[in-house]
Amino acid sequence: MAIVHNPSRSGDALNALLISAAVVLLALLTVYLVGFDQGVISRTGMYMHELMHDGRHLLGVPCH
Repeated sequence: MAIVHNPSRSGDALNALLISAAVVLLALLTVYLVGFDQGVISRTGMYMHELMHDGRHLLGVPCH
């Protein structure tokens, strides 16, 4: 059995890496907005805090 290198498939690994990096960054941004943002980034004041209040307690994020 011979090992054959298919160069057209090497772009798939790069695409998968870029997609996974984007997903991780989006997940981190979401965790920040839900857990720690007090209106600085979202500019919603306490609306985001109050909307996600129970979720913060469920995740163990201190909020008061």
